[in-house]
Amino acid sequence: MTTNDFMATTLGSSLTKKSFTCKVPSNIALVKYWGKEKNQIPKNTSISFTLSACFTLTTLVIKRRNKGVLTGNDTVNINFEGKKNETFKPKIITFLERIELFCPYLKEYKLEINTRNSFPHSSGIASSASGFAAIAHCIMQLEKELNPIITKEYFIKKASFLARLGSGSASRSLEGEVVIWGKHLKVEGSSNLFGIKFPYKLHANFKNYHDTILLVDKGKKQVSSTVGHHLMQNHPFAKQRFTQANDNITKIKNILQNGDLKEFINIVESEALTLHAMMMASKPYFILMKPNTLKIIQSIWRFREETKLPICFTLDAGANVHILYPEKYKIQINEFITNKLVSYCQNNSYICDRIGFGVV
Repeated sequence: MTTNDFMATTLGSSLTKKSFTCKVPSNIALVKYWGKEKNQIPKNTSISFTLSACFTLTTLVIKRRNKGVLTGNDTVNINFEGKKNETFKPKIITFLERIELFCPYLKEYKLEINTRNSFPHSSGIASSASGFAAIAHCIMQLEKELNPIITKEYFIKKASFLARLGSGSASRSLEGEVVIWGKHLKVEGSSNLFGIKFPYKLHANFKNYHDTILLVDKGKKQVSSTVGHHLMQNHPFAKQRFTQANDNITKIKNILQNGDLKEFINIVESEALTLHAMMMASKPYFILMKPNTLKIIQSIWRFREETKLPICFTLDAGANVHILYPEKYKIQINEFITNKLVSYCQNNSYICDRIGFGVV
């Protein structure tokens, strides 16, 4: 599909007022996306587990506006966790401007976005992913009202396409259990324009996979992901990184089918550390990990060596640690987390999550 396939056509009558609601989970990348081209096109393919407990709940209220030109600030109001939020407005307006060509009907309405997260915002749990994916899904509900003949397949692809224009990783949050975003020669159906469900049979080892998120730091990141992506443009190791990531997609594609947990661990942990290595080697350089992030990683390594259990970690663009492990080992690993790792978390806070299935 091309961008032209996502132009809205043959729309019916306008609505006067209506609301649309959805709950969209976050996701955690296994092979990371870090660096992008114009129009939110990724420099490399990425793959992620869709989560379940970490989600954004959003309601979009549309009200037909009076004729006349309104500015972007007049067009949308945003309420985050029950309070008016002006901080998010510039990003939302930029997003609406990017999708205007594909959703021209939005100009007919004044928009109110009411949203909340089940997890801390801007702390490295991909709040922008679930947030923009939720807004995109609500917009597609509106488009479905205006054009009832669009198919379910088209609906979800366009929702992912729109979400990508807000946040690249948002393209991976609308479906589950595993989603791939970015064109890859060895993944059929893959695209730079939207995410796709893993198009192969997922091995039983990865069914109901757990992700316990240790909240080392619940505060806002010192450097945003947007800035971090931009710094890859002149990064001295960018080319090698993009090649590495695409090679890892080929490897993990096979691992997810054959169930090799040892190789899964090797790739996932290497990808997490490489992501942060890119941050530390950029100009200017920066560090998002905290001392307790490293203590947790070292504790996981010791525990895995002692027990031989298939536990591993990954990191998003933040200090918090995602601990990944199979369903069958949850009792032993949860005991380890509770007894040894929770003390490294801010206020002993952590989230028990697992692989999920996308938007509700």
